[in-house]
Amino acid sequence: MAPAPPPAASFSPSEVQRRLAAGACWVRRGARLYDLTSFVRHHPGGEQLLRARAGQDISADLDGPPHRHSANARRWLEEYYVGELQGDPQGLTESEAVATEEPQKTDPAIEPRLKEVDWDKDLVDWRKPLLWQVGHLGEKYDEWVHQPVTRPIRLFHSDFIEYLSKTVWYIVPIIWVPLVLYLSWSYYHTLAQGNVRLFSTFTTEYSVQVPGSVFPGLFVLGVFMWSLLEYVIHRFLFHMKPPSDSYYLIMLHFLMHGQHHKAPFDGSRLVFPPVPASLMIACFYILLRLLLPEAVAGTVFAGGLLGYVLYDMTHYYLHFGSPHKGSYLYSMKTYHGKHHFAHQKSGEDAPSPPSLSCLSIDLFDNCRGAHSGPDTVLSTGYTHRAPFVSLAGAGGCAETDKEIHKWQR
Repeated sequence: MAPAPPPAASFSPSEVQRRLAAGACWVRRGARLYDLTSFVRHHPGGEQLLRARAGQDISADLDGPPHRHSANARRWLEEYYVGELQGDPQGLTESEAVATEEPQKTDPAIEPRLKEVDWDKDLVDWRKPLLWQVGHLGEKYDEWVHQPVTRPIRLFHSDFIEYLSKTVWYIVPIIWVPLVLYLSWSYYHTLAQGNVRLFSTFTTEYSVQVPGSVFPGLFVLGVFMWSLLEYVIHRFLFHMKPPSDSYYLIMLHFLMHGQHHKAPFDGSRLVFPPVPASLMIACFYILLRLLLPEAVAGTVFAGGLLGYVLYDMTHYYLHFGSPHKGSYLYSMKTYHGKHHFAHQKSGEDAPSPPSLSCLSIDLFDNCRGAHSGPDTVLSTGYTHRAPFVSLAGAGGCAETDKEIHKWQR
């Protein structure tokens, strides 16, 4: 017979208060205590929302309004469970006291899922590289990859290849912004000479001169071309469901994007590492050079490269930043959290965007309501783009949610 689990730790209200005074962020759900100190920076709804609820019962926040947190969010919350509260906390209101005395009710259908991850009994061996294991998951892969975890992941056996598969965020602008500046300066001067003509490869009679004054337009065109390209790749390639009987397609999906959804707060995997990025960027440059004169292709390419840098930086900030509530970035962060933790598969059946917005898939989906739904989560997790969505949720997004429901109808 398996040994009985150790008894849960218990904390008096005064002990909890001392930890709060020391800067910890503890919350409770009834008498259950959770230490979210290590999670506040990752919270998709922003750090301030969690800090404002330190020491409080978050049961009402989980159930809504403004939204009901998903099963993923609740499961992730259990990863931060530290023990039970002794007696009633100081300063409880009457309604809070009732909530403390009543046992927390959960949906019986999801009750078995609201448990901590047993790393020794998970579908993969977390002590070994994951890339070579995920292909064996078969039909279980799709559900497994969309149950986020809060730990970093290892993909490859080789330390060298593993090193090349990760990077810190600031490497992206350090490497690519100087190249954008150089290409922009070089090709602007080439266009300014007035010797560049479109269609000259096919005909000299109908070729069109390209003056230097079109440089800003070509550059901005590159930015929007990147936005459209990223949107299409993300929605229709990254979020495809690989066949359950294809070991290599499952492995490819996990390498391209699944690993990000499994470990959305692995900071070393939130931006594109420069070595694999260089190969992709070179391919796009060669393609443009085959279609357009060098100066025109180079200008469009420079704009697209800047679009990529801004996208990667925005993406990193949406995971780790804490934008001001009510700001546009706060709205983007909310939608991106829903993308990771509530509506990860929205790309499978969503309509095409009505217009091209800015630098990220979230902008398209923001306009369309693609990531949203009645059961919304700002963050969620198995134990990790995130587990536990914003306790206050998308506080400033009530109007947006109304629009979402219009799209759904």
